[in-house]
Amino acid sequence: MLEIFDYELLRIIWWILLGVLLIGFAIMDGFDLGVGILLPFVAKKDEERRVVINTVGPVWDGNQVWFILGGGAIFAAWPHVYAVSFSGFYFAMMLILLALILRPVGFDYRSKVNNKTWRKVWDYSLFVSGFVPSLVFGVAIGNALQGVAFGFDEFMVIENKIAFFALFSPFTLLCGLLSVVMLTTHGACYLAIKTEEEILERTLKVLKIFPFLTIILFAIGGVFLQSIEGYKIVNFAGTLADSNPLQKEVVRSAGAWYDNYEKHSWMMIAPILAFICEFLVFVFAKIKHFGKAFIASSLAVFSIISTVGLSMFPFILPSSLNPSASLTVWDASSSYFTLVVMLIAALIFVPIILAYTSWVFTVLRGKVTKSDIKKDSNFLY
Repeated sequence: MLEIFDYELLRIIWWILLGVLLIGFAIMDGFDLGVGILLPFVAKKDEERRVVINTVGPVWDGNQVWFILGGGAIFAAWPHVYAVSFSGFYFAMMLILLALILRPVGFDYRSKVNNKTWRKVWDYSLFVSGFVPSLVFGVAIGNALQGVAFGFDEFMVIENKIAFFALFSPFTLLCGLLSVVMLTTHGACYLAIKTEEEILERTLKVLKIFPFLTIILFAIGGVFLQSIEGYKIVNFAGTLADSNPLQKEVVRSAGAWYDNYEKHSWMMIAPILAFICEFLVFVFAKIKHFGKAFIASSLAVFSIISTVGLSMFPFILPSSLNPSASLTVWDASSSYFTLVVMLIAALIFVPIILAYTSWVFTVLRGKVTKSDIKKDSNFLY
């Protein structure tokens, strides 16, 4: 077929697109998760909790589109990554899905029965539905940085030695905690825009502390990363036209994830921007410019995730079992034709998603108040 793009360039484009979709999920669904985490702490009375729930009630399901897009992009554009991660992280994925199922169920059933115990149980279910996915997503990124126990035989059949409890190490738990704190901060920024009175006051207390916790945990993670064995390609025997992970030689060495920053100093923009934006979240929240605080938090999420991607490039999922079987941008992608077709689809549908998302948030702008709950008590969550 006629080559519109160079295959190497097309793979880089899809690596960037995958990053965009994952960051889109973290930003758009991240504040939903953060609001769920904060629910028991910023809202004390039943009416206040209904206010908090209804800040995200009309938008959470639309935000899930980014999660579906990310999974679909991995399936179509990076089939080896999809096969290894979705089979190796099977129990972790099931844990996330079960937690995410609690969210719509909690929204729908919480206010159906006017009983204090009933509603309290569903409130903490909504907390779990925010906390568990936030933690596990961070743990998954930590495992990607450490390497995952998988390999391939000579027939490219996956040899999976990933154990569920082995996924939780000090470093991966640190990444999980960073994810929880980062998304809690993001959720607090959203609540500051959408709420008032007592809920807003409690939310502002969160925004006095959590941006600095995010900065501290991100800095600790950066120091920790120096002692972790990263991965580097020392010999590539195949051609860029192949999607065969076994045609290269990879070695592990401490501090290898810092190599890209030594070669390309401009990449330091990502971690520096993360620190600056988290500090700006605190500053903007203090002067009550909540919209700017949310934008700063979104940029911080973008920068933190970008830091991971830039550190690992060209690796997508390294193998601790057989480093040479690690999946990279150059050898884990689909065919040229598939990537082109997927790119055309992405160029059509991603702008549509951005357009209707912008329209929804424009229509639903403004604060959710207690009077709204009283007025439409039978129709709101």
